[in-house]
Amino acid sequence: MVKRRGAPATALAMVAALAVACGDGAVQVRPPEPDAAARRLCEGLRLPEKLHGLDGRDTSPESPLTAAWGSPAIGLRCGVARPATLRPESQLVTINGIDWYPTPSDPPVTFTAVARQAYVEVTVPPEYHPAGDVLIELSPAITATIPEKPEGQI
Repeated sequence: MVKRRGAPATALAMVAALAVACGDGAVQVRPPEPDAAARRLCEGLRLPEKLHGLDGRDTSPESPLTAAWGSPAIGLRCGVARPATLRPESQLVTINGIDWYPTPSDPPVTFTAVARQAYVEVTVPPEYHPAGDVLIELSPAITATIPEKPEGQI
């Protein structure tokens, strides 16, 4: 279950393309549907209570595979499908040992952690520029929980 440190298990979620509730209400999101192996990895992901100085948010529907912080929400979904546009020659951004695939190139940007045994997607609204700061804060949790794929696999 995606958990925030220091808090009971709370399912949270967000994706920029989905409707987001204003203020402190729940963030609306469509949870991912990973295979059993990715689900097990994602359920072990321990996320920070605060991200980029922002408090965690509730989501609807609840899912143990998602998390969100702040308003507008920074969202995380663990166990998403491999990005359809990801290719071996795709430009990746490496931050703290994690390779991120950014899409689209205009805000909000969704970054997907690739070359891991479960894909982790993070959507960062333009208000939280530079987005890399958010990814830096998430790196320890992902590195500790989601193993790398064999060399050369994305």
